[in-house]
Amino acid sequence: MRKKYQQMSLLDTYKSVEERLENNKAELFVLLDEHLDWEEIIPARFYSAFYRRLGRRRSYGLESFLRALFLQRIFHYVEDSQLLNTLRFSYEMRDYCGFEKVPDASKLTRFKQDFCEYIRDVFECLVDMTEPICREMDKALADMLVFDTTGIESYVTENNPKFAQTKARQAAAYAKIDPTFDPDIGRTAFMPKYAASNSAVKQQYINGHFCYAQKAAVAANGLGIVRHLELFDDDFKAAHPEMQIEKRTNHPDVDKEIGDSTSLKPVLLDFKKAHPTFHYSVFSADSAFDSYDSFSFLLNSYGFQKAIVPLNPRRGLPAADVGFNENGTPLCPADGTPFKPCGHANEKHRSPRLKFICPKSKIVKPPAGGRTYRCQCETPCSSSKYGRCVYVPLNKNLRLYPGISRDDPSFALIYNRRTCVERSINSLKDTLGISNRKTSNVLTTKADLFLAGIVQLLCVLLAYKLHDMRLARRPRKLIA
Repeated sequence: MRKKYQQMSLLDTYKSVEERLENNKAELFVLLDEHLDWEEIIPARFYSAFYRRLGRRRSYGLESFLRALFLQRIFHYVEDSQLLNTLRFSYEMRDYCGFEKVPDASKLTRFKQDFCEYIRDVFECLVDMTEPICREMDKALADMLVFDTTGIESYVTENNPKFAQTKARQAAAYAKIDPTFDPDIGRTAFMPKYAASNSAVKQQYINGHFCYAQKAAVAANGLGIVRHLELFDDDFKAAHPEMQIEKRTNHPDVDKEIGDSTSLKPVLLDFKKAHPTFHYSVFSADSAFDSYDSFSFLLNSYGFQKAIVPLNPRRGLPAADVGFNENGTPLCPADGTPFKPCGHANEKHRSPRLKFICPKSKIVKPPAGGRTYRCQCETPCSSSKYGRCVYVPLNKNLRLYPGISRDDPSFALIYNRRTCVERSINSLKDTLGISNRKTSNVLTTKADLFLAGIVQLLCVLLAYKLHDMRLARRPRKLIA
């Protein structure tokens, strides 16, 4: 039997090729196309600034740049050349980004530097979009704000190990001239205070080692999801002239403390200005933020109910009142045993107070029901069967009583959640690749910082739409 052939038109051929390309599209790109609406994410003023009349039509679209930079972070392409080479050899990736031709590296760098502040607007928009998602994930942890600072190491000569070795040899040579000079301690004096190629890249002591970096602040909630980012550049310092400039001492840790405590107030004020409707009940940070001014600002001005910040011995512990230990907990007059914290005493027409009870009082269940305390002390110092109680006003000393007793077991439990911001910083720097970039430019560093934050929040948005919040903080598993 003679076989019949069907003639195909050019339109049929085009549709066949198009269908095959759609069916063979990578699952990740299908997922991103389905769940990410870039028109919703990108503010209108970014579109207006990017597409304003410049005398000629732009060859590359705004969404194309942001999609490409998103893929660069999610795939951990530290260098721009890795991203561009992949775009050249991957039709699917190029099609997802919307590039008809691959831009050169200078286009990416110019985009970051020209539109750095607008990239920040995209980040702030995503913070607003993910806040209700965080509250839905865990209301208690989403109600906590955790703060920390870090340094983004720059690609400068001073970060080369050979440079440090050269300075160590200079210190050793000087020690031969002056026997009182300790080369291990004094070699930092031979290190310049900032990088020769960029004065904004300063010498810092980060994670136990000296390096040349640009300092940044990161605020995350108790879930470890970033809420605010700030690079301490000249623009930030100019916007906050009241902030004291860092001063150098002989102790590298003290230098870091001064920078942290003085930057706390301006960073949080900027955060509140960007998101005036956000409210958090608990603040947590490490001991570098321990200062009287910080506690007064956090509890009285900003509106936190609790400030979980450990006391820093180097700042000097306050003189203990009679009958109180160094943490502000009342002591038993008989044997000096600390009283047991019993939370807040919220009585009508009384100022907020912390309640402490005799350490030898035990919980009992009376016949009438309920439960109460009964003092089991052999030589009680009070005639009350309940046992002696001590009430301490919260405004007595905000550093000792930051809305919660420092001896309360929940203080340590809440403080242990502070590690979430360190994991978030590690994700921004290592997983999303901002720590090994080959640049020292301030604007590029700032844009990369916000782009990393954008990718982290987009992962939260994707995980929510996929109904699997376990992937919210795991970008690599999300694309696997």
